[in-house]
Amino acid sequence: MQPKCSATLTDGPESRTNRAGKEIILARLVLKFGGTSVADVERIKNAAAKVVREVQAGHQVAVVVSAMAGVTNALVDYCRAARTDFDWREYDAVVASGEQVTSGLMAIVLQDLGIKARSYQGWQIPLISDKAHGKARIERIDGERLLADMASGIVPVVAGFQGVTSEQRITTLGRGGSDTSAVALAAALKADRCDIYTDVDGVYTTDPRITDRAQKMPRITFEEMLELASQGAKVLQTRSVEMAMRYHVPVQVLSTFEPQIGSELPGTLLTDEEANVENRPVTGIAYSRDDAQITLRRVPDKPGVAAAIFGPLAAANINVDMIVQNISADGTTDLTFTVPKSDLAKAVEALELARQSVGFDKVASDSNVSKISVIGVGMRSHAGVAATMFKTLFDKGINIRVISTSEIKISVLIDAAYTELAVRALHTEYGLDANA
Repeated sequence: MQPKCSATLTDGPESRTNRAGKEIILARLVLKFGGTSVADVERIKNAAAKVVREVQAGHQVAVVVSAMAGVTNALVDYCRAARTDFDWREYDAVVASGEQVTSGLMAIVLQDLGIKARSYQGWQIPLISDKAHGKARIERIDGERLLADMASGIVPVVAGFQGVTSEQRITTLGRGGSDTSAVALAAALKADRCDIYTDVDGVYTTDPRITDRAQKMPRITFEEMLELASQGAKVLQTRSVEMAMRYHVPVQVLSTFEPQIGSELPGTLLTDEEANVENRPVTGIAYSRDDAQITLRRVPDKPGVAAAIFGPLAAANINVDMIVQNISADGTTDLTFTVPKSDLAKAVEALELARQSVGFDKVASDSNVSKISVIGVGMRSHAGVAATMFKTLFDKGINIRVISTSEIKISVLIDAAYTELAVRALHTEYGLDANA
């Protein structure tokens, strides 16, 4: 995606002086509200109050909204009830209507509060996407009209999750696409910050539902957040974090339902900065119960076999994650890897069709597994992070099935029954517990 803007972006908000003679730097902000934040009209009014606060502070503001909670699921169900093999172009036309309703309601509420506002659909901006209906990717945004509105004191309220093709067909960006819409819009408008309002008050060191010792992080790097999101943390959609990192858009995650006191940023700020890398090797612990394990027994150990195995999976649009290979003395190997649990049946079917041509003995699968990940940019400068993880799990009697690593992440696959025990033990061992 290449955010574009034909307007002059250097002429942003100016500064002014308060009564004490202190200069206040005015900002250009994009505020995004998720489905729970706009679940009904009362909640829309609550969200609108956050917008009013920023406008009254003198900032230029654009708003991006999701559909009201539950609406998208209902619209999807309507499509499935109408026809199982529906036309995805018409599916997008139906499902995108949820955000259209919310954007109009938000504009009405803002007008009632004395704020000049107008709603925009993706095609009106326009936000141009590719033609992959149901999971489209943004290609470019022309922000000229939005910038003109903002400069004249109008708050544009944009329907998230949607775009339009060059052929003028409505598209949707996939689940969580409103986060992506907001960050892309912030990049195109050269906003100073994109605030993602949701039902949590920030990013925590792990899931607070598993341990009450989880701590909210005041800031986190894009890289760390990308790993947390991709390894199971549900706070932000992965594509939105990728985009924020690519275009250097500061993103703040904060709660719609918590009052903001003073001018301090109340949530978690995602930035390029790597603060406190030397102090803590691990930033957070993520987990996912959405993976399944597949093992191919007695695979011939010869060139081209891996391509013959993973090629059919790629052709079926199945993502493969963790991979481990155990070579035997008889010239065969056992190959173990993970796929999304939702794709397990499709993956096994594709592999069975390829069994004779590849020459492996059998396919074994297990969906009763969890992936546990420790993440932190501090791993680059700290030794022993992996050893600590493996010893901690050993001490708790937890067997490791598969291991994968990156520069700032170590992931292991374990039996699902030990998920919470593993998360709590690792959270404590790496010094992430509150008051640790």
